Amino acid sequence: MGRQIAHVMSHYGISWLERPEREKEEGSALLMKNMGLKTGMVVADIGAGSGYYTVRISKQVGSSTVYAVDVEPEMIAYLEKRAKTEKLGNIVPLKCTERSAQLPATSVDVMLLVDVYHEFSFPYEMARSLLDALKPGGRLFLVEYRMEDPEVPIKTVHKMSEAQAVWEMTAAGFQFERNIANLPWQHCLVFRKPQ
Repeated sequence: MGRQIAHVMSHYGISWLERPEREKEEGSALLMKNMGLKTGMVVADIGAGSGYYTVRISKQVGSSTVYAVDVEPEMIAYLEKRAKTEKLGNIVPLKCTERSAQLPATSVDVMLLVDVYHEFSFPYEMARSLLDALKPGGRLFLVEYRMEDPEVPIKTVHKMSEAQAVWEMTAAGFQFERNIANLPWQHCLVFRKPQ
């Protein structure tokens, strides 16, 4: 849809995902607050990587399932080890494909995609897969570095504009709800699956 697709970050980027300055740069605590997670919600962290957000989500939803979805086998192995080490039994690492999240149909209340959608090789197919996995009325939080802001110190290929993201996600069947514009460098775009 008129956009260059970025390469997937490999497991060699784990140290960058877990960098100490990430909270300051991204406002991770604010993002968690934006999501309004509650005990009992089933959540999927799409492109979970090292589990930076997966672990935070796991501690907020009690014993309900948190899917940690990633395309790289090395990331899945890392997530499995991390969940075991940190005794987080509700985390379910799940290897996806480039076209499907491999999640059960209508099983997820909330999805989180942080700086990952722009790397999908097949964004439409993956978005349709995510839509299928959400429960009716379920929410998807799409977090991407702001293309509109030249001060955001990230390569252009790793940024997305609000307009582009809304165009692509609505084409896949999502309803755009709003942009929670409170993160330092990123959009926090909220989409819903129609009821």
